[in-house]
Amino acid sequence: MSWAGYLLEALAVAFVAVIGVVTLVALVLFIIDRTQTEDAIRRNYPVLGRFRGLFSTLGEFFRQYFFAMDREELPFNRAQREWVKRAGEGHGNTVAFGSTRNLSVVGTPLFVNAAFPPLDDQFASTEPVVIGAGTRMPYTAMSIFNLSGMSYGAISKPAVQALSRGCKEAGVWMNTGEGGLSPFHLEGGCDIVFQIGTAKYGVRDDDGNLDDSKLREVAAHTQVRMFEIKLAQGAKPGKGGILPGEKITPEIAKIRGIAQGADSISPNRHAEVDDWEDLLDFIAHVREVTGKPVGIKTVVGAEEPFRDLFMAIKARGDDSAPDFITLDGGEGGTGAAPMPLIDLVGMPIREGLPLVANLRDEFGLKDRIRLVASGKLVNPGDIAWAMAAGADFVTSARGFMFALGCIQALKCNKNTCPTGITTHDPRFQKGLVVEEKYKRVARYAKEITKEVETIAHSVGVAEPRLMRRRHVRLVQPNGRSVPMNEIYPSYSATTAS
Repeated sequence: MSWAGYLLEALAVAFVAVIGVVTLVALVLFIIDRTQTEDAIRRNYPVLGRFRGLFSTLGEFFRQYFFAMDREELPFNRAQREWVKRAGEGHGNTVAFGSTRNLSVVGTPLFVNAAFPPLDDQFASTEPVVIGAGTRMPYTAMSIFNLSGMSYGAISKPAVQALSRGCKEAGVWMNTGEGGLSPFHLEGGCDIVFQIGTAKYGVRDDDGNLDDSKLREVAAHTQVRMFEIKLAQGAKPGKGGILPGEKITPEIAKIRGIAQGADSISPNRHAEVDDWEDLLDFIAHVREVTGKPVGIKTVVGAEEPFRDLFMAIKARGDDSAPDFITLDGGEGGTGAAPMPLIDLVGMPIREGLPLVANLRDEFGLKDRIRLVASGKLVNPGDIAWAMAAGADFVTSARGFMFALGCIQALKCNKNTCPTGITTHDPRFQKGLVVEEKYKRVARYAKEITKEVETIAHSVGVAEPRLMRRRHVRLVQPNGRSVPMNEIYPSYSATTAS
């Protein structure tokens, strides 16, 4: 027999063997699917029913890469992510031909260009702002755009390291999130906001209460410039933080002061804070112990609670006020939260920010309390809108995650993040190279500030904090746009009329 004959015979035998193996596997799967009782589709359609689960799992990835248009995806579309990617890589963010954005979507902000904008030599850099002027150690914040809270535990060691170094290079502050202060936050040399969550990780005693001695230890770090008492988070108001047990390494357990091996679930609120009076006492205590500015992070649900807060402040005196208030929108993100809270609870930042800014101004606290806006604000237009609406600063977490390389795989609540950002699996972490990613973080932050200043100049003011609501128009259901100050009049405009 010729070599060709031997080859054909071998191929025939291999083919029969493959067919036999496939048939055997199919038979085994048929029996398994027919006899199992958990999945009705697989029970009624053995083997074939398995493809439904496979396609459902792969569906989000196919939609992301092949089917969704640039402006269609949620929570962030491709156009938003690509802007961050180009900014982080240092590539130009100019585009050609025309905008792909649908400008008829209700709520779309349109900035009002000035007939005679400032000349090139009339522009001004964004001015630094002092927070907590009455404290023993006030903080002069240099940047309007900063890093929101992401704890070590929710994100990985290399992610924290890259963010710390990038924030230092860009001159922005870094919020620790509620997971405590790690050496990796400090190693980059950036300014740090220490967040005190409801579990008081990093500053708690064995019973979970605030430990003043540990609080002083944290405050002794010169890089720690402010403290933020977390009352609520946009993605899960009324629910404490959730860190799955598989993400709690021995190191994370030590930093947080918790046991390893079980899910770490924070209380839904601070046990010692039952009302606004208790909160003002708590703020005063932390400020006295640390000597540094102290603020709160919360979510707007309605006007009345904030009016009650400001009334309590005025009754005590302006010195009792928090030095800043971070407002998170109901659209804010998280690593893990129940879907009803993510979808349904909390006012969006675009409604809540103007409301609280008006109340603050009504009670004469504009120069006393700085407002920090957060919640799905990642591109220059988002930040410019917030500044016009009344924010003194804007913070972002997911924008910086995109700068690190996040691909929106939606696996933050698992230990399988493919980019190494929200996982503690060394296999995935090796993909996040700190020496490369920190540069992207810095470039992203700098590009945001640069382009927000560009928008400010376009509307006719020298720098972003001079933008007002009259500089923005919001698209309405009838297709027309209306000045934002007509929909959300500022307190000064309300009193004047």
